[in-house]
Amino acid sequence: MRACVLILAALLSGCSMFGKDDDDETKNWTVERLYAEAKGALDAGYYSKAVEYYEFLETRFPFGVYGQQSLMDLAYAYYKSEDFDSAVSACDRFIRLYPQNASVDYLYYLRGLINFNRGKGLSERFLPLDLSQRDTGSALQSFRDFEELASKFPDSRYAADAQKRMVYLRNILAQNEVNVAHYYMRRGAYVAAANRARYVVENYNRTPAVPDALVIMAKAYKVLEMNDLSADALRVLETNYPNHPGIEEVREVEVH
Repeated sequence: MRACVLILAALLSGCSMFGKDDDDETKNWTVERLYAEAKGALDAGYYSKAVEYYEFLETRFPFGVYGQQSLMDLAYAYYKSEDFDSAVSACDRFIRLYPQNASVDYLYYLRGLINFNRGKGLSERFLPLDLSQRDTGSALQSFRDFEELASKFPDSRYAADAQKRMVYLRNILAQNEVNVAHYYMRRGAYVAAANRARYVVENYNRTPAVPDALVIMAKAYKVLEMNDLSADALRVLETNYPNHPGIEEVREVEVH
């Protein structure tokens, strides 16, 4: 009886396997056909189907003449499918395997774009929300990706856009530090607030967040009765931002 059960299970498993093969429309496709179908799906915006075809191609024909272009296209298809982890992994794999490829700068740029958009919902993509209020881990990684591109490939066609995105990301990172410093001020953690604000002044100069950071420094140091440091911060604020409302705020701080 047990032998019959095992034979039946084997037959059912075999039927399942044959059915799976029969359902695979690509099983007899040549590498040229598979690449053409994958590229067609990608160009048409059918990104999930493109990913499926490119994964088949990478598995069946990993070393052919289509290998490098397919891996590049697969990274982009993952990105458009919002499978960001797989997209970054594909970029890293291409950079590692083909560092001399003429288009490797594009993979550095694409990796930056992936992290630039990672974690953003539809509302964040189309509405002017304050991204500095959110976790900035992906923003920092994106900045580093674009920075690496600009450093290694200063003449790349993508370098100018990367530089613009770096400015935008740097502003977000600076504002996030100021937001944290404000939080510490509200909690009465004045040393932590001053340190965060000083970090902005020292590391994110020429960003819009600097004057607010100087205000926090001046206030925090004044409360801590570190009067020389408070006066220094206030002097820099008055010299560079003479009309900033925070100047009066600092003067009105009462030390108990």
